[in-house]
Amino acid sequence: MKPLISSKFARIVSPVLIGALFFFCASLFAAAQAAPKKVNPKNLSMKYQDWLKLTTYIITSKEKDVFLQLLNDRDRDLFIEAFWNHRDPTPGTPENEFKAEHIKRFQEASKRFRYGSTREGWLTDRGRIYIILGPPQSQTYYEGSNDLYPTEIWSYYGDVNKGLPVHFQLMFYQWHNSGEMKLYDPVSDGPGRLIVNSQTMNPSDYEVMYETIYDLQPDVALICLSIIPGEIPFGFKPSTQTPIYIANILDSPKKGLNESYATHFLNYRGVVSTEYLTNYIESETYVAVVQDPLTGAAFCDFAIAPKKLSVDLYEPKNEYSCLFQVDVSLRAGDKVVFQYSKDFPLTIPERQFAETQAMGICIADSFPVIEGKYHLTVLLRNATGKEFTTLEADLDVPSDSGRPRIIAPVVGYKVSDIPAGVHVPFQAGEKKMNVDPNYTYSSADQIALFFDITGLTEDLWKTGSVGILFKGNRVTNPHQKSLTVPLNAQGFRKTLKLIQVLPAAEFPPDYYDLTITLKDAKGKMVDENLTNFAMSTQKTLSHPVIASKSSSLANSFIFFYALAYQYDQVNQDEKAEAMYKKAYSLNPAYQQKVPEYASFLLKMKKFDEALSLIETIKGDPKLNFQYFLTKGRALIGREKYQEAIQNLSEGNKIYNSDTVLLNALGMAYFRTGKMTEALNALNASLKLNPNQPEIKKLAQEIQGKK
Repeated sequence: MKPLISSKFARIVSPVLIGALFFFCASLFAAAQAAPKKVNPKNLSMKYQDWLKLTTYIITSKEKDVFLQLLNDRDRDLFIEAFWNHRDPTPGTPENEFKAEHIKRFQEASKRFRYGSTREGWLTDRGRIYIILGPPQSQTYYEGSNDLYPTEIWSYYGDVNKGLPVHFQLMFYQWHNSGEMKLYDPVSDGPGRLIVNSQTMNPSDYEVMYETIYDLQPDVALICLSIIPGEIPFGFKPSTQTPIYIANILDSPKKGLNESYATHFLNYRGVVSTEYLTNYIESETYVAVVQDPLTGAAFCDFAIAPKKLSVDLYEPKNEYSCLFQVDVSLRAGDKVVFQYSKDFPLTIPERQFAETQAMGICIADSFPVIEGKYHLTVLLRNATGKEFTTLEADLDVPSDSGRPRIIAPVVGYKVSDIPAGVHVPFQAGEKKMNVDPNYTYSSADQIALFFDITGLTEDLWKTGSVGILFKGNRVTNPHQKSLTVPLNAQGFRKTLKLIQVLPAAEFPPDYYDLTITLKDAKGKMVDENLTNFAMSTQKTLSHPVIASKSSSLANSFIFFYALAYQYDQVNQDEKAEAMYKKAYSLNPAYQQKVPEYASFLLKMKKFDEALSLIETIKGDPKLNFQYFLTKGRALIGREKYQEAIQNLSEGNKIYNSDTVLLNALGMAYFRTGKMTEALNALNASLKLNPNQPEIKKLAQEIQGKK
């Protein structure tokens, strides 16, 4: 099989794309945080009112809540499509069997059960049960008599996974011989409800009532106390389990349904294109913060395994292919501090496709992250199947507090060698961990784990140790295994990375807690961290094929540019400047990040340094716009307004819709007394983005002076 791991380094997004990616992240955050506004169902057009009627018994409260927050018909139509897609038992085929069957049942119920009722047929008890459970296996009708009201018995076989009995019967009765047939509940109705002259009987004497019904209609008696045929509870009292069964029956269409697609639809509309929006797929995810001793930086490593793989077949080469696109956003509160995009094109030979599809694909990636608390959002799109899935996680990246800490216990099913001088996700030196986002392993696997100890002192290294405890969750005789690893088993470093690999066959099937404890010379706990995993009863398990991209450590300057940008976004200017200097010194020839570095220097009011730096990209056709923009802004800082106007005007010829440039140009004109030109530039900026109060105030001031 052709390797799915590429050796090419996928560069972090260029400054030209920062605006587009910021829009992605800002839109995503706004969608997630906006206060919900709901539409009254009565104010919807009849098309959508009818759809809500059609789905009354199968739509969850979350789905309905999301639908009523949609404010236009386009989104409603897309949501309805996603609603049916999510229930399609055979996605990828032309017909949605669930949708077709549900509509058929709804129409049949509406037609068949409207007679004898003041309500529409689908609203009656028989209509509801028919829509939920479908036609009964058998159906018996009793006309009734002077002693017993008319009844109808429907027999079904139930899905025990949804809390239903293996076999049960539901009874409907017509009280007082008029009106629609009502669903009989042995507890709330009681056998007396079926007997015409029950008022003459003792209401608590269930045995007498049972025998009375049995003498009249034995089949009715068999389920007058319980929906389980022939079940007679102690004392002939109606079974208290029956209301639970009935509640489970009514709720059964919603059991086992993952509603997350509805929330994601609400949050990602306007962010994900229409063709993707209706195709949310579930996924398993894994996230860890890992210290890298070589660069000294912390990395966020993540893996996301979609539960569906859509591909195209290229017949001339007998191979399947698909393109995964990853958009990553890191946010601190409402501030986007970092974002990037990558493509993961995959090619699978036809002879390997069935195996790969069974195993699944896991997209893994890694990026450097500064200390702090953040929210991570990963949007994964399969361009081939027009599908998307997401990863959401909170990150807590520890600061260099000086105290020893255990970071990121990562558990996998195998450890693999990697070449020296590269960086890959879930890396430990020249090893990498093969992780499965399902956290489940078999006896044929390894239990491989690594973790970092940061802030290590020489004294603790010489005398300290790490305790590793595996503990099963069984109530009786849980399996336990413990290890002790001396810290001085390897050379001293302030950040130490430890790896342990054990045969998984040593662990019986169970859920396991894994506790890692850092201890000093006296055995006192210094720090502790934990994670968990599961051991399957199966002897072997298929794990997803991991698709990732390695990056050469010769290009580590990219990592430091990423860290510098993050420090800049959280206003840690000294650290940002140190990272920018380090990144630039490692590769001064890498011009792509020079405008970003120069813009930071402008923020720090280091105009001469910015001017000197920006000259290094002069003449690069791909960076001409950034060159003129940054130089013009630096010249304004030096109060060289006429020269600034010349450079900003050249930049405006390349791209005339940048508000930063237009605002700077307006300011330069204003400082030189050219009010008309200043007003024109500022108004052009406000037309692009009216939400600029300071610029609006300046434009009004200039208008007043004119």
